[in-house]
Amino acid sequence: MIVNVGGRTDIVNYFSDWLMNRINEGFVYSRNPLFPKNVSKVSLNPKGVDCLMFCSKNYKPMLRYMDEINNKYRIICHYTITAYDKDVEPNVPSVDESIKVLIELSNVVGKEKVLWRYDPILLTEKYTVDKHLQTFEYMAKQIAPYVQRCIFSFVEMYKKLDYNMPEIIPFTENDKIEILKGIGKISEEYGLYTQTCGTDEDNEKYGIHISGCTTPEILEQANNVKYKKVKEKPMRKGCHCIPSRDIGAYDTCLNGCKYCYANRRPELAKENIRLHDKNSPMLLGNVMPTDKITEVKPVSFIIEDSWKQISLM
Repeated sequence: MIVNVGGRTDIVNYFSDWLMNRINEGFVYSRNPLFPKNVSKVSLNPKGVDCLMFCSKNYKPMLRYMDEINNKYRIICHYTITAYDKDVEPNVPSVDESIKVLIELSNVVGKEKVLWRYDPILLTEKYTVDKHLQTFEYMAKQIAPYVQRCIFSFVEMYKKLDYNMPEIIPFTENDKIEILKGIGKISEEYGLYTQTCGTDEDNEKYGIHISGCTTPEILEQANNVKYKKVKEKPMRKGCHCIPSRDIGAYDTCLNGCKYCYANRRPELAKENIRLHDKNSPMLLGNVMPTDKITEVKPVSFIIEDSWKQISLM
C-alpha cells in the first residue's frame, strides 16, 4: 500500500506534528470526502506501507523528522517549486528559500527520493512563456544535482478557476511548444531528467519524457526495491499513476494557491483549520459515534523476494 501524504492538503507544511503523532501510534483515520460517515482506518506500520509519498511546497517544518522517517519507511518526496509570487501562491516560501530547503532535504534523504515538481504551468500577463523559461533555468541550475527528476504539467482549466483566477490566459499551441522546447533544452544542459504528468502527449522530440508521478519505476529508483506491474489508477485523464491511499482532507490547505483544486475557496480552509487537533487520529475533527469505521487491508505492490534480498544486504 502506498500512503499519500499530501494529495488533498499540504500535511508536511501545516500538520507535521499531527503526522508524527500518527506515525508513532501506527495508524490514521481518513474520512471519505464523498461519503463523510465512512471512515477508513489506515495502518502506518512500516511492514504494511510500500511507500510514504510526500507532496509539499514547504518541507521546512518536517526536516527535523525526515531522517527518522527515512530510516523507518520507504519514501518519496515531491517538492513543488514554481515561478509564482505571493499574488498566486500567498503563503508559499520564495523560490530561493524553497531551493535551500530542497537541498537540505536531499542531503538528508538522498537525491533519489526527491522529485522537483514545476507545476502547474499557467500563463498570465505577468507569468509569460519567457518568465517561466527564465525561472525554470534559474532553478534547474541549482536543483538538478539534488533531485531524481523534474515533473511538470500544464494547468487544467477547472471550472472554479473562472472565479478564483480569471487572469489566466489560455495556452496557444505555439505557447506550449515554446515551453516544451525550452524546458527540454534547459534540462539537457543541466543533466536533468524531465517528464510531463497528466497527459498522453508524446513530447520525446523535445527531450521531455512521458510518465506518471507515481509509477513503479520512480518508486524503484527511490527505494532500491522492485514493485509489481500494478494496473494504473488514473485520477484524471492522462494520469499514469498506480493506486495510493490519501490520508488528508480537502479544504484544509493554507497555502492559498489561486489555482488549487483541493480547496473550493481559500477562506474555507481557514474556517476548517479550527477543527484540527494534532492529537486526533483524524486530520480534521474526530471520529463520531455515527461513523462507520472500516479497517483497510494493506495490499503490497512490492515483489517480496526483492525486498528480502535488499534487506539482507
